[in-house]
Amino acid sequence: MTQLSFFQDQLAALVQGNRKILERIPGDKLLWKPHEKSMTLGRLGQHLAELPHWMNRIAENDHFDFILSGHAAPAPPRSLEEILDLQASKSQAAVSALKQAEGLDLDAPFEVRRNGQVLSKTPRLQAIERQLQHMVHHRGQLTVYLRLLDVPIPGFFGPSADEQ
Repeated sequence: MTQLSFFQDQLAALVQGNRKILERIPGDKLLWKPHEKSMTLGRLGQHLAELPHWMNRIAENDHFDFILSGHAAPAPPRSLEEILDLQASKSQAAVSALKQAEGLDLDAPFEVRRNGQVLSKTPRLQAIERQLQHMVHHRGQLTVYLRLLDVPIPGFFGPSADEQ
């Protein structure tokens, strides 16, 4: 197994698990948040749904600049369907990007920048791993949000307490 195929498998598993938790978001609670400093439930779901796109950025470029790329914060999601559609499209594109990345130099640097200033510079391999960890982090946050709303949590590595 190559390093890239390992990450392809990890991404596929995360995408599947993320879909399970995103589907549990109550559409009428998108504006709810557990604390004034927290993201809304809808924004957190949207963020988790869009994160796979980083695989494309890493596979197709040597850097990403939050400002110079024209990247703008997305409008708040209006519905659960919008979040699920976003997750489907971003995940499909990410899986495809990693499949097409055979032969990519995973030791080559990937930089994250803000208006030209380098925020991080890591080998592509590490950049991919960080984005997978980023997805796990926000999926964990989402499970806490849903637990606070008394929404049953799906199992990811076997049955959850709600499924027993």
